[in-house]
Amino acid sequence: MEDPQLHKIAISGPTLASMIQRFSSSLGDVDGFLFGHVTQITPSNLSDDSSSSDSDSQLVATITGFFCSGQNLSFYDSLGRVNSLRVPSPNNHQHHNLIGWFSGRRQSPLRPSLREFSVTNSLSKTPQFRFSVKTSSQSLTNQTLTPSVFILFTTPLTDQLIHTHQYRAYQLHASNKLSSSSSLPSPSFHAKSLDVVNIGPAFRGHYGSFTPNCALPLLNCDTRNSCSAMNVESLTSHREKISDQKQLDSCAEGFRVETLSRLMGPEASSYTGAVEDLYEKMLAKIDSLARLVETSSDKVLELENHNRKLRFKVARSSGLE
Repeated sequence: MEDPQLHKIAISGPTLASMIQRFSSSLGDVDGFLFGHVTQITPSNLSDDSSSSDSDSQLVATITGFFCSGQNLSFYDSLGRVNSLRVPSPNNHQHHNLIGWFSGRRQSPLRPSLREFSVTNSLSKTPQFRFSVKTSSQSLTNQTLTPSVFILFTTPLTDQLIHTHQYRAYQLHASNKLSSSSSLPSPSFHAKSLDVVNIGPAFRGHYGSFTPNCALPLLNCDTRNSCSAMNVESLTSHREKISDQKQLDSCAEGFRVETLSRLMGPEASSYTGAVEDLYEKMLAKIDSLARLVETSSDKVLELENHNRKLRFKVARSSGLE
């Protein structure tokens, strides 16, 4: 069965930064798995034509997590043959489905190798890794896909003053050309745009229909209206909760913990501005703290230089006597 083409691949900024960090901090080349889901989205184009159908819909692959092995050839051999026993089960993983894999290698061209093509082809032919496509309302469709997404990370061929990482996303898809040895279309890599989703005014629409993988942990830190809790809990635990609430208030600048629950669901777009304002205040605090540390370091250095000169004068006067 031939998989349809993806319109684009989306990934959050922290997830992409975490993948680059794991690659840059490793001792050598690395590889790993990509987890996420594929959603069928129908663009809301304003048109008088009533003949629009599902053919206008687009498939968007969203990467929600990854697993880095910390080494190369972790689940395949030198010929690119995948060992399915070393591939984690998508049902037991917290990040939905296995949609592909990634490879990171240093000082090499930013193009897939024959081995990487063979690994992706072998991974996409494994039937137990097929998964269903979702709709915008998070319901499953009858359409299924294979883990055909591949992301390549490389570094420049020559050392540079600025630490640079390059990346490019691909999808293994059957081309229109027929192979010479078969009447079936031969698979090939198709470059796909990688949409990095970040927090900001231009990306608030991405969080309107956000559905969390797991619920937020229960935070019983609000003790303003919990007078009856004294009858159940001990005085020590009550004092601990008051202390925790004071610490949260000092960091949150009046942002109540209860407001965090409103950041999920259809009402999230009206509360993202408050979170951004909170981040700006925290960044201002960090900047002020950094300037304070810099000033303190200068004073400490000045004091050390003064003490060094004073010791030199004392030693010199001792030698003259």
